[in-house]
Amino acid sequence: MMCYCNDSARIMDPTPLQQTVMESTEVTSDPQEVDLCAPGSPTDPPTTPNADQAYEPLSYDELFPALPIANMTQTPTVEAPKDNWAKHSEMRIASSVITQVFRVPYEERAKLDGNNQFGESASSRICADITTRTGAHIEISSAKDQSLTFLVTGKTEAVTKARRLVLEKFQTQARHTIKIPKDHHRFILGKKGKKLQDLEMNTATKIQVPNTNQNSEEIVVMGTRDSIEKAMHEIQLISDEQSKQAYEKLEIPKQFHPFICGAYNEKIKALMLENENNVRINVPPPSIMKNEITIAGEKEGVLRCKDIIMKSYKDMERKCQTVSVEVRKSQHKYVIGYRGANIAEILQETGVSVEMPPTESTTETITLRGPQDKLGQALTLVYAKANSVVQADVEAPTWLHKFIIGRKGANIRQITQDLPKVHVEFTDKQGGIKLEGPPEEVEAAREKLESMIAEMQSKLCFDQITVDPKFYKHIIGKSGSNINRIRNDTGVLINISEADGSNLIRLEGSPDGVSQAKKELEELVAKMENEKERDIIIDQRFHRTIIGTKGDKIKEIRDSFNQVQISFPDPGEQSDIVKIRGPKDDVDQCYMFLKKMLKELNETNYQVKVSIFRQFHKFIIGKGGANINKIREETGTRIELPSEGQNSDEIIITGKKENCEKARERIQKIQEELASIVEVDIIIPAKFHNSMIGAGGKLIQSVSEECGGVSIKFPPPEKTSDKVTIRGPKEDVHKAKQMLVDLSNEKQLASYTAEVRAKQQHHRFLIGRSGANIRKIRDATGARIIFPTDKDEDKELITIIGKKDAIAKAKAQLEATIKELELIVEDTMTVDPKHHRHFVSRRGEVLRQIGDQYGGVTVSFPRSGVQGDKVTLKGAKECVEGAKARIQEIVNDLEEKVNLEVIIPQKYHRTVMGARGSKVQALTTEFEVQIKFPEKDSGYLANGDDSQGQLNGEVNEEAAVRPQDIVRITGKKDRCEAARDALLNLVPVTVEENIAFRHHRFIIGQKGENVRNMMTEFDVNIHVPPAQDQSDVIKITGSPANTERAREALREKVRQLEDEELDRKARSFQLRVEVDPEYHPKIIGKKGAVISKIRDKHNVNIQFPPRGDVEENIITITGYEKNVHEAKAAIFAITGELDKMVKDTVEIDSRIHSRLIGTRGRAIRKIMEEFKVEIKFPRGDDDPNIVVVMGTQENVDECKDHLLNLMEEYMQDITEKEDMKAYMAQPSQGTYDGSSGGHKKTEQGFVVSGAPWTQEAPNMDSSEDFPSMGAPTVAHTAPAIWGPRR
Repeated sequence: MMCYCNDSARIMDPTPLQQTVMESTEVTSDPQEVDLCAPGSPTDPPTTPNADQAYEPLSYDELFPALPIANMTQTPTVEAPKDNWAKHSEMRIASSVITQVFRVPYEERAKLDGNNQFGESASSRICADITTRTGAHIEISSAKDQSLTFLVTGKTEAVTKARRLVLEKFQTQARHTIKIPKDHHRFILGKKGKKLQDLEMNTATKIQVPNTNQNSEEIVVMGTRDSIEKAMHEIQLISDEQSKQAYEKLEIPKQFHPFICGAYNEKIKALMLENENNVRINVPPPSIMKNEITIAGEKEGVLRCKDIIMKSYKDMERKCQTVSVEVRKSQHKYVIGYRGANIAEILQETGVSVEMPPTESTTETITLRGPQDKLGQALTLVYAKANSVVQADVEAPTWLHKFIIGRKGANIRQITQDLPKVHVEFTDKQGGIKLEGPPEEVEAAREKLESMIAEMQSKLCFDQITVDPKFYKHIIGKSGSNINRIRNDTGVLINISEADGSNLIRLEGSPDGVSQAKKELEELVAKMENEKERDIIIDQRFHRTIIGTKGDKIKEIRDSFNQVQISFPDPGEQSDIVKIRGPKDDVDQCYMFLKKMLKELNETNYQVKVSIFRQFHKFIIGKGGANINKIREETGTRIELPSEGQNSDEIIITGKKENCEKARERIQKIQEELASIVEVDIIIPAKFHNSMIGAGGKLIQSVSEECGGVSIKFPPPEKTSDKVTIRGPKEDVHKAKQMLVDLSNEKQLASYTAEVRAKQQHHRFLIGRSGANIRKIRDATGARIIFPTDKDEDKELITIIGKKDAIAKAKAQLEATIKELELIVEDTMTVDPKHHRHFVSRRGEVLRQIGDQYGGVTVSFPRSGVQGDKVTLKGAKECVEGAKARIQEIVNDLEEKVNLEVIIPQKYHRTVMGARGSKVQALTTEFEVQIKFPEKDSGYLANGDDSQGQLNGEVNEEAAVRPQDIVRITGKKDRCEAARDALLNLVPVTVEENIAFRHHRFIIGQKGENVRNMMTEFDVNIHVPPAQDQSDVIKITGSPANTERAREALREKVRQLEDEELDRKARSFQLRVEVDPEYHPKIIGKKGAVISKIRDKHNVNIQFPPRGDVEENIITITGYEKNVHEAKAAIFAITGELDKMVKDTVEIDSRIHSRLIGTRGRAIRKIMEEFKVEIKFPRGDDDPNIVVVMGTQENVDECKDHLLNLMEEYMQDITEKEDMKAYMAQPSQGTYDGSSGGHKKTEQGFVVSGAPWTQEAPNMDSSEDFPSMGAPTVAHTAPAIWGPRR
């Protein structure tokens, strides 16, 4: 049993909700609606004679009685006299507006703005929000003790709702549970939950009652402490009233409840224990102004408890007297104690009840009620409690508070740890510090605080600087880097208030630190004021590219322009504006750099879209992406193909323009190679184009889809062209052409449309399998039926196009079919319960698929825990039949299912499953089975010891079969067996192949390329022993089939290597040939033309010795033996011809050699070709005048004569030039002065007189040079001036 009575310690707890009704039509007798503290309340207890005889001072309410409409607060011990105004109360007009006043103590306030201090902005915002939601007006005020008082005005319902929301936001919330019998819950809920809603509204709580299917009796109540007590009291009353046991309700004045309950509910608990908890006593909490006490339980126990309680009440009513005492309001809380502990203590020690006035009341009178002989002792205790705690204020500037508290409270802890009973409270508004505690300790704490404050004021100071708020983010820096650096360097606290838009920055700390910080901040602000900000528009898709992976690229840019800040917009903003800020020159340079980068990005991110028919996309991709990756690598582009869910055939290519064009050509080439893409033009009158395209392009789209997605292009409306272009695979284009021609003919005959509506889930039945149903209607009527696509907004609209009578027939058939589908029928079938789980597991995925497939048919299986095999199907008749057939098919498959186990060592599981389970997924799809691998055992084969494992599914009889090695296959028997064989074929085996060590490096290839390609191709692992082992054994690991293929490939590679080795030996035959070095140039030929021809023709290598070598006459020929001898014969053929030639010399002056040779040897080459000889001029130490001529005797003689003739001709020219040169070198004749040394006096050179250039220019002003008509000629003596005046 649970008791919800309240002890006397909490009667005057300072958190009651006080209602003040502004206007009321009449005084109600309902105890829930009337304030017991109001004068004239009919529920006030009668005053006993003993109570009248006790001394009691007159209160303000007695001297000045209130009007009936007011609800004044006073202690419940005094009965106010009736006034003359009561008789007029019935004449007043009722008002629908009420006002409620309630208070939230400081210790119960909820956290706002992240702390327990009153947050003005948050509280105002919350109150405004509640006002908007409820329509009630809310006023809020804060007292000196930091408690909150709320004044809520409005209609009754609005005020009640607003009060609940205010307490929910501003007062700490608690959670309690109460056990109530399950059959009583419905009475708490009421009709449609109305009673529970009213209870939540009246008590300002949230009450959770368990659902009917939950086997729980616990009701959860959430709210403030007092609200929870009220709600639990009301719930207990409802439960007690519905109890089938005895139930008694006692009317006992509330002031006597503490005596009946006793301190800490001792008497009530003892009374219930005496009755073995078969009786439940419910006393209303102090916040509920009710007199009734309820007792429920066994009849005998209830009557016994009733007698005891009534006897105690009568006894206390007779003996009790009262004493009133005045105590300062601020000391009331010390009398009450924490949650009424002090009042309970006084009641326990003296048996006297202490009645406190409500906290919102201004009265300071405390009433003591109890036996007369105990009142004095109680009064002494009240004064002792009131004076046990004192308050003191210490003045300290608000900015100094954080320094007094210290880092993590270190400074203030030095005071509080020595004086634990002192409570220190910092008040930001008043700018002071409040101390509360025993007088001696408070005084000691105040002295310490004052000393600390004086010391800090001498060492610390504060200052303020004015800064434009737009600079705040730059001063703070990224993640506070700038402001934290200044704080760490100077040790100063810097307060920047961004929220209120203030332009002041406050600095607090040591004088030197504040001065330094102020200087740095002012310099920073001055720098920012001289900075420049520019915006650059960069497409958002380039932002990530510019920033780079983990910001590496933008870091490089910022390092290059370290004075510039570059700010990118957030991805969610969808903005292209990038901001650059910093010194003007740096910003301009950074802007140009980014602009250049943007230009490059635009060039490298050029996009091309190419339409490729979807059936060819897989060929564009290639096996394992080989084709698409090759195109990407070779063209340097990014190629994106549409996903499977997209209804698009466009491939997007991104990169440089020329590269994109190359990639597009290659992709189109693949398509053209795979299919003969043709383009056909047909003539359709322009007036029929719109009707053939159809509403929203539905008609032409259906034709395109039916013909394999061919491209059909109509001319734009402004061009009155009749040409329609069809492009695609040849067969599809031919089919589309025929359909369009037929459609055009239909349009010319008649063009009508009709619409039919059908639920989307019925469309698949109307269409039929592979379009069978709709084709049948189309063939019978000749009308075209178009169903909506995913792009259409109206998913139910079906369009019929064709001739008038054809449309009517098709529409009638469709409507008949739709009508049948819409006829809902219900049918049942039997399914063995053991198969039910298959259908309902995974949140009914199988049933959902059946519903989607068969027109939304509803399939209902028996609920969990209900034995039955009956399955109900509901929907259209055809849908139900189809669903039944499908369910029966699934059941048959389940009946035929078997479970096979195959043993595969766990170390091979990963290999068997393949990358991301690809191999197993392929097997499950191919054989229609389920394959389940066991959980991984991390401790297995930690060191790679597989000596006890199983290989290829063969069980090692000596070793026990481990659960981690068992793979389970589920499905039909024959398919499971086939899947088992396929799985075992995937289990890797290791085979060894002996390959000569000398071949290993060729098998591995450059950087392992060959062996890596082989492992990828055959899906095996090939282990080649390290070079130091000098081993011939190569190990191949993989599935049996793959290892065999890889082994055969290795053998083929070895055969190829051995053939190459033999070929290499054959090609290594070498022959040395002796040839006179004079013939070497002839054998080599001009620029090696002759020798290269011999090498290529005979596939040999011919090496000539360097000039001056010991074996200068030896030529080495390497290659196949036969080819070497053929090359030797070719060389000897050249030398044989050379041996027949004669060589003669002719002396020609070396001065004319250059003229004989000519520009780039043209002249000498012409001579050699003309006479068919070879002419060699001297080199090095040879006689410079001797020229060698080689050839036949006759040709040599003729060439010599020709050369000598040329020499005579050239020598004559040389002689004449030399003579002229000597003549010109003689001294010139001139005039000499007679001085020593004989130097020339003047030298006029070659002089010509009377030449045109010696004449003076005509004078433009002279009438002699330019005579006028009939005017006398006047000669001017002034010289003419030629050229500019100097």
